[in-house]
Order: sequence, then structure tokens, then C-alpha cells
Amino acid sequence: MPFCYILYAESLGSYYVGSTSLTVEERLERHLQMHKGHTAKAKDWIVVFSQYFETNDEARKREYEIKRWKSKRMIERLIGSSTE
Repeated sequence: MPFCYILYAESLGSYYVGSTSLTVEERLERHLQMHKGHTAKAKDWIVVFSQYFETNDEARKREYEIKRWKSKRMIERLIGSSTE
């Protein structure tokens, strides 16, 4: 079950973009419990976007595409368009 996902932490006002072969809920749980790095800075991460792919490579490509944007505004547009 490959996914590209975006997390948001209100306490940091920041997004985290990742991909996983786990369910998004399982991956979020790992971020909240035993993750190091950027997501260890907060414990209020929530999933604000997820997109399913057929392969891990496709999910990873989407993750890297979003990261290359380096734009909070574009990420927020993507999140907004997925909820409409």
C-alpha cells in the first residue's frame, strides 16, 4: 500500500512530506512515537494529505516532486484541492 503523505504540526506551523509502504495511520504512529529528525520536534502531527500509488517508486517520486517545490503555499494549495 504505497502512499505519499503530508503531515502538519500546528505547534511548529510546518509540514512534513513523506512516502511509505505502510498505511498512513501506521506511519503517523511511528512519527509520533519513535521517530528522530524533523518530526521528533513535535507530537501534534496530523495527516492532512495522502495519495495512494501502485508502487513504492511512484509514491517516492511524488514525495520528491512535492519536496522540490520548496513552497508552503503550493503544499497548501495541494491540500486544499484534495478536500474539495
